[in-house]
Amino acid sequence: MQLPAPLLDAVRDRVMTGLADLVDDDALAQEIGRRVVAYLRNTSETTVSLEEDGTTFVITGDIPAMWLRDSAAQLTPLLRLVVGGVGADEDRAVLTSLLSGLLRRHWQYLEIDPYANAFNREPSSSHWDEDETEFDNPWAWERKFELDSLSYGPDLAWRLWTATGDTSWADGRFLTAARAILATVATEQHHKERSAYSFRRSGVPAQDTLERDGRGSLTAPNGLVWAGFRPSDDACELGYNIPGNHFLALALERLAVLLEEVAGAPAEAAEARRLSTEIREALAEHGLIEGPDGERIWAYEIDGRGGHRFLDDANVPSLLALPYLGCVDASDPTYLATRAAVLSSANPYYYAGLFLEGVGSPHTPEDHVWPIAKAVEGLTSPDRALKVRLLEQMIRTDGGTGMMHEGVHVDEPTRFTREWFSWSNSMFCELALDLAGVSRELPVPQGAAQA
Repeated sequence: MQLPAPLLDAVRDRVMTGLADLVDDDALAQEIGRRVVAYLRNTSETTVSLEEDGTTFVITGDIPAMWLRDSAAQLTPLLRLVVGGVGADEDRAVLTSLLSGLLRRHWQYLEIDPYANAFNREPSSSHWDEDETEFDNPWAWERKFELDSLSYGPDLAWRLWTATGDTSWADGRFLTAARAILATVATEQHHKERSAYSFRRSGVPAQDTLERDGRGSLTAPNGLVWAGFRPSDDACELGYNIPGNHFLALALERLAVLLEEVAGAPAEAAEARRLSTEIREALAEHGLIEGPDGERIWAYEIDGRGGHRFLDDANVPSLLALPYLGCVDASDPTYLATRAAVLSSANPYYYAGLFLEGVGSPHTPEDHVWPIAKAVEGLTSPDRALKVRLLEQMIRTDGGTGMMHEGVHVDEPTRFTREWFSWSNSMFCELALDLAGVSRELPVPQGAAQA
């Protein structure tokens, strides 16, 4: 799919105008503007397909499948353009239709299988045909249960609705998908007692399968929602992922607004609010641990049985990304203490070298920092000089390819994983647009409820 040329021209002009007083180096400002346009064009022309049924299918880049998480994140820069009034009305209408089509695709997939994380364009077979799981789903590329798969759709729908008033995404499948989300959340608050979900993959590292015959590590119910896998697609060490539960609680709160105001489903809205409240209360009671300097910080995972794990992973939802997602305020003392720990040696996946420093992931080799995490570091800081420095650093460490990657070696940027990773490109765009004043903050239509 091609974005309208006048829209891309407007994007370049808006970025350059926004950066004029912030970036002293004109060549750097020009390069940032050029890359935003190039990355938006690359995402639309190489990853986005407009389907005959009016939905939008988005591959992740070098993998020909659609992740629920990635697809929403890949198109979020387009939402910024809508919110920021960039381009002509008719061009922004194209973007709104594209986003609505993506949401309708999300509802279709969630209706089919709320436990799968990635889907095929058509029902064929799992990419991992040997996976052992309780439901054989030909639509699923793989069936790793991750909380963000349930969260990104409702969150994007709420953001699109509050920005535009558009409800074309609320087709007949929306309410069915919402009910599937609610049922899955309630079930996975009691994973051992109520859930049939299991996942086993043979002949792979431990992070690609679940222990205990596919049931995952032992947990005790405490109000949080169990997940088999992290946003990195790696198995949870402990069953309750804290940033994932934060984002899920927010998504459920926003889903409740949509169910009430758009779908006219008060009973389902009340259930979404109940679940959101339970999760938030459990986070406050169980999710905090003692930090490296004795202050209270968020854990990354807990098990409800006294076990906890502190780390942060570049993949979003992450602890670093909580303000970016809207889960906490960037000035919140607990967040600031957590952020300081994440961006230090207290985080086993924080790396520093000759060219880069930042958050990596156990999903990629040691000493690899993710550009996604660098973008999130900037998006969660009010420091404009830091944002400029991070964008310049991301450009300098692209390995000469002109594209963002998954992980980049801190001492040798020509060593990287995934030459083509669309989500990473989109996060560069988000940071650049944010710096240029194209805000993610969305106006609420008159009379609409605020989540």
